[in-house]
Amino acid sequence: MVSYRVKIKSSAQKEIRKLPSKGLRVKVVDIIDSLYAASSFPEGSTKIKGSNNIYRIRQGTHRIVYQVYKKELLVLIIRVRHRRDVYKDL
Repeated sequence: MVSYRVKIKSSAQKEIRKLPSKGLRVKVVDIIDSLYAASSFPEGSTKIKGSNNIYRIRQGTHRIVYQVYKKELLVLIIRVRHRRDVYKDL
C-alpha cells in the first residue's frame, strides 16, 4: 500500500498555532494526519476550481488548503485559515 508524504509549509504551521482553540487545532491535525493514507482525497475534500492540483478540506468555519503531487506522492499543506480569508491571494 502506497502512502503519501505530508509536508506543511512554515506559514501553515504558524496558522495552525494561531487557531482560536486547542480543540480546533487537534481536529485540524487529525485531518492532516488522515492525508498520509493511500488516498490523499479523504471524504469531504474538494478540488478548488481553476487550479490543477489544489484541494480543500472543511473543518467548521476553517479550511485546510493543500496541493497534491501524485508523481512524488507528496501532499503539501498550504494554508489553514478561516473561510473568509483562506482563498485570498491563492
